Amino acid sequence: MAVSQTTRWRLISGTLGVVCLLLLATLGILWKLYMELISSPGLNTELQEGSDCCSCPEKWVGYRCNCYFISSEVKTWEESRNFCLFQNSSLLQLQNRDELAFTQFSQQFYWIGLSYNEERGDWLWEDGSAPSWDLFSSLETPDPNNCVAYEPIISAVDEPCERENHYICKQQHI
Repeated sequence: MAVSQTTRWRLISGTLGVVCLLLLATLGILWKLYMELISSPGLNTELQEGSDCCSCPEKWVGYRCNCYFISSEVKTWEESRNFCLFQNSSLLQLQNRDELAFTQFSQQFYWIGLSYNEERGDWLWEDGSAPSWDLFSSLETPDPNNCVAYEPIISAVDEPCERENHYICKQQHI
């Protein structure tokens, strides 16, 4: 009977040892994948500090062949626009909701290049084109003194252009 119990305990401890080794190997693989994900944040969003199709200035982010500057300081809409112009770019002209996927966890508002044009009586991008209203359905009350601030989770709000917000500049590379 003692031999039978010894064999049974050896079998159980051997099985538990193999299970522990498999768990340890799985943990090692998951850790390696996690470290790769951290070192290249663009696996799912194609986010890169500089990509094959464009080379971005220092402190700019490359994403889908464009360069973005996401400010850490706040300025008025006009000051933000002037900063972007000085950087050979413009305030962001948002094409679709996915364009800024890499900012989806931000809870700040950013000035973008959308403002109310009194002459045309409509919201327009800096280049004079009209926005896609499926992106900005919340902008119903035009106020000639307002510009648009974008927050990735809430969408867009119109605020007085003199208010200070963070801002996003965009350099397009084709």
